[in-house]
Amino acid sequence: MPVHRQSLTKSPDKIDAVAPAKHIVPVSDLFRVNEQIVACNLCTRLREHCTTVAAVRRRAYREQEYWGKPVPSFGDPEARIMIVGLAPGAHGSNRTGRPFTGDGSGDFLYPVLHRAGLASQPGAVSRDDGMQLHDTWITSVVRCAPPGNRPLPDEIARCAPFLDAEIAACHRLRVFVCLGKIGFDGVVAHLLRTGQIPRRGPLVFGHGVEYAIPGGRWLLASYHPSLQNTNTGRLTAPMMLEVFRRARQLAQGK
Repeated sequence: MPVHRQSLTKSPDKIDAVAPAKHIVPVSDLFRVNEQIVACNLCTRLREHCTTVAAVRRRAYREQEYWGKPVPSFGDPEARIMIVGLAPGAHGSNRTGRPFTGDGSGDFLYPVLHRAGLASQPGAVSRDDGMQLHDTWITSVVRCAPPGNRPLPDEIARCAPFLDAEIAACHRLRVFVCLGKIGFDGVVAHLLRTGQIPRRGPLVFGHGVEYAIPGGRWLLASYHPSLQNTNTGRLTAPMMLEVFRRARQLAQGK
């Protein structure tokens, strides 16, 4: 797995062109951040889409009550590994209320996390299924399911303070594992926004990339476990497992 150590000079990258909304009161408690996430209604387009999907429902889930609100993050508050995804799925997390739960992406991800020793069980079907994460926190750059899985730049920017607050609250954090380019770009934007790096420099998304970043932390990436990637073989379970095994090694200082 290639290691790209940063050597960065001044010049902000265009990824941070849209300034994040300043609506988050700094907090040190991840669960208070989650409360703020669930209460958010800043993005009219996203809220209307999520509530419409929750009202209409897919036929297979017609008898279920959809979550239909911004999806809070999930995991171990003492985590050294933070998984950063794109956004909730319309009939997955928007239905169940937990990241990567109840859809094909989660059906792929959680067995890999279980094999890597980061999840208590391979199956994730609901908020009440007993799933526990070990040394891992799962979040995303957007907290509401976007139409067509495509959030707009201003929607990503409005969610950015939530990610900033979570990262600040994860005092033991050592490793980011970004699932997909938008998740990766979200972490890079955080590093720019908080002045940890002066410009993007060599931080380029790719499956299996590994970068040393300020604060003794690491930035890793994997292709997103979307059905488009997993059904075509672009991403396989062994490929993702290798990334998470490496993340554990780095989290443990190895």
